[in-house]
Amino acid sequence: MEGACNPLAPLRLPRFHDRRFVHAWNWGGGMGKSGFAERRTAGGIIGGILGLVAISVSGGLLVGAAVTPVVALTGIATSDTINVFENLPNYLAIDRLSQKSNIYATHSDGSPVLLASFYEQNRIEVAWENISPYVKDATIASEDPRFYDHGGVDAQGTARAAVKTFLGGETQGGSSITQQFVKNVRVQKCEVMTDQRIRQRCYDAVTETSPDRKIKEMRLAIGVEKKYAKNDILRQYLNIIGFGGTVYGIEAAAEYYYNTSAAALTLPQAASLVAIVNNPVKFQLDLPASATNGVANGYAANKERRDYILREMQKYKKITPAEYQAAIAAPIEPVITEPSTGCQTAGGSAYFCDYVTHLLRNDPTFGEDEDARLLNFRRGGFNIYTTLDLDLQNAAETTLKANVPMTYPGWDLGAVITSVEVGTGRVLAMTQNKQYSQDPAVTETSATYSGINYNTDYNEGGSSGFQPGSTYKVFTLAEWLATGHRLENRVASAPRSNWGTFADHCRGPQNYDSQGWNPRNDEGESGANYSALEATLGSINTGFIGMAKQLDLCNIRQRAEAFDVHGADGGPLEQTAASVIGTNELAPLTMAVAFAGIANRGTTCSPIAIDRIVDSYGKELPVPASRCTESVTPAVAAGMVFAMKRVMTGGTATASYGTTVPKVSMIGKTGTTDGAKDTWMAGASSRVATVAAVVSVTGDANQRGITFDSGSAATARHRMWPAVMSVANAKYGGVDMPESGPAPAPPPPAR
Repeated sequence: MEGACNPLAPLRLPRFHDRRFVHAWNWGGGMGKSGFAERRTAGGIIGGILGLVAISVSGGLLVGAAVTPVVALTGIATSDTINVFENLPNYLAIDRLSQKSNIYATHSDGSPVLLASFYEQNRIEVAWENISPYVKDATIASEDPRFYDHGGVDAQGTARAAVKTFLGGETQGGSSITQQFVKNVRVQKCEVMTDQRIRQRCYDAVTETSPDRKIKEMRLAIGVEKKYAKNDILRQYLNIIGFGGTVYGIEAAAEYYYNTSAAALTLPQAASLVAIVNNPVKFQLDLPASATNGVANGYAANKERRDYILREMQKYKKITPAEYQAAIAAPIEPVITEPSTGCQTAGGSAYFCDYVTHLLRNDPTFGEDEDARLLNFRRGGFNIYTTLDLDLQNAAETTLKANVPMTYPGWDLGAVITSVEVGTGRVLAMTQNKQYSQDPAVTETSATYSGINYNTDYNEGGSSGFQPGSTYKVFTLAEWLATGHRLENRVASAPRSNWGTFADHCRGPQNYDSQGWNPRNDEGESGANYSALEATLGSINTGFIGMAKQLDLCNIRQRAEAFDVHGADGGPLEQTAASVIGTNELAPLTMAVAFAGIANRGTTCSPIAIDRIVDSYGKELPVPASRCTESVTPAVAAGMVFAMKRVMTGGTATASYGTTVPKVSMIGKTGTTDGAKDTWMAGASSRVATVAAVVSVTGDANQRGITFDSGSAATARHRMWPAVMSVANAKYGGVDMPESGPAPAPPPPAR
């Protein structure tokens, strides 16, 4: 049923079987496009001509009463035909046009920078004053010279087109601009339907060559004329029509074909674009090799139509004879300017762009489910202003490119840098060592490309995560301090294979002795009595296992979760003794968020990437907000800061600290997994947290045995992290983070 797929046709229309009616109105609609011609009987032709005469005579009634068309068409004044026309819907709900949506970053001066555009129809809706008068005059002169005189249906033009058809000529279009606008609006309503079968049925119904459609468009056109001013109808028409391919509306056409705006189009340019609308396949200007309409013949087909339009403009005194002569002498010289589409156009920011699109899929602002949200975003004309800091992003892209190659022989190499603003969760930088593509034909044939974002969780376009190694130890440190232990407290930390039983109030006591579990220290340290502070500075595995032995494994896992730490694959965190030293697989962004929480006096803010969303009407829409929760008390955070500052100045992260300029108060922690297959540097000032990591996407590779052009693979993190944090410190500054150290040593005994 047509009504099921066409919201503009709530009534099922009866079919008209009168042969005179069918033949009188069986021609194509709109812009001179051909419909179809069928063999006519003499009686049919006579009936059609009678209908045409009736139309011509009753043109005034057509506009004033909105009843005469049916009478005129049938040539029989019956109450039934009048009732049919009167019962048709006389309204047309004009919804938002499908427009491209944009994702922006922002320069330090506040100016927006386009990262990527997304569209199904490349359209930019513009106001009346932003359309060249040449475009308006060319459209009216060539398509509907009596546009400002009729009330929606041009009886004279319709009759002329029908006569040409009946006399054996090519099928002619007789629709007014308003009727063509109605048809385009109805097509638009079909195209936003998500079900392919329903969409096709809807499209067939609103484009079929039939008396039903013609009468419906007439009725709706009259209703449009009653509701909207002429200028607004013309403006809407110029914004909705297609110009070939995915180019819709005069503004996008001006940009695509001539690299200019609709307002700045010259007379010959305006006429050549209006020509395209008549038959986009025949007249479009982006096929330079075309034998009939290409650069070799001066775009002959388009020029012929363009020059006809110019003659009509002169005929109706819209241009002077001198303007006409100059315009027809002007060559057609398109400047095809491909619009950006998709995150691949965002360069090194493409993975951040991809992250934003996944956030939009999860945002109910755009629809009820993921598919509907992405579709609405691609059609809705939204402007998304993101949190990306281009200064930090450029630093991240530059240092990553300088220090880590996109590929390495025999190694599935990955590298990431991601930064988060402390206290807000705003993602400031995100990049990786691959070129972005979502095309399987590209990603499956070249290791330099990837559609997977190594920075983020799996459901955000990312991977299943990477082991963070010793950077994860900070959560055991947090639980240690939160349960009343101190930095100076010492634990049994000698390497061994009989650690005994670990407390776990979630799963019960855990014992690994039967497995022969015998963790070692990265540098082979064998100290038996490390303090919590010493274990942190030297990243001593057995020291932290000794701390966990005095804690509860489930509580350590829950403490990590309090810092918004979660498995990248969406699964629960492991809470074994081995997980204490970093075996959970996490997204780098997750670790950046957690370190920002430590620097924020123990309050962690979930990541956000969107500052503003503005719809096509300029209305601000709600954006996803960061959730800030207390992960540890400020007192506990102060103890963590004390230890982690000293990791920077006298521990395993001195290489990163030493080359960061300018220096502010900073905390940090390094991480190296078994066999040095993943190496991490995570740290923060009071303003910005950054993670830099070189990882094995699949398989194993010992980074200590691999050398890049920039130096050892294992130390690339210490070349990249300072490059980003130097820019962050210079731009954002930083204050001393509150810290609380070990109790002062007792004074020596008196003698």
